[in-house]
Amino acid sequence: MLKGIILGILIGFVLVFAGIYFYFATGKAPVATNASEMPLEHRFAHMALDAYLNAKPHPNPPVSADENTFLAGAKVYTEHCAVCHGLPGEPRTAIADGMFPKPPQLFKGVGVTDDEPWETYWKVNGGIRMTGMPGFGERLSETQMWQVSVLLKNADKISPAVKAQLAPAAPASTTAPPVATAPASSTPPPAPH
Repeated sequence: MLKGIILGILIGFVLVFAGIYFYFATGKAPVATNASEMPLEHRFAHMALDAYLNAKPHPNPPVSADENTFLAGAKVYTEHCAVCHGLPGEPRTAIADGMFPKPPQLFKGVGVTDDEPWETYWKVNGGIRMTGMPGFGERLSETQMWQVSVLLKNADKISPAVKAQLAPAAPASTTAPPVATAPASSTPPPAPH
């Protein structure tokens, strides 16, 4: 009887894994960014992210939460983060609209100011798989990653100068300057000898 129960459990596992394989191999799983979520996708993704972050060290930021840090963090943010996470008072970008899951708009509501800087730092450093969030650990310095993390923790406390740094850049001129051309010569070229 014990052998029958064990065999039944093994067959059950094989059938579950075969069903999951069939779901993905036959194109039934949603892969487009405008498709609905897979069953339990949100729960498993957050469970994995939370477990990963809890296993990481929880260091205090090596930078202070002051105006200089916020200004430096704002520069990093506008250069690397704003294209997906938006700017204060601005609508979601076209890139963010085309992503799944939608990246949080970090200056609207809660979502990052309630995260500790160490948590944001690890997300910036390593990225988050299958979300479009890249890891910047090889592109930004430790100081830059901490500066943007501290800025985001304090996003609800920034000064007008920092807000100005986070303002959208003025659009570049779309008209090209006129191209100077040499006047056409009215004399014919010399004849060869």
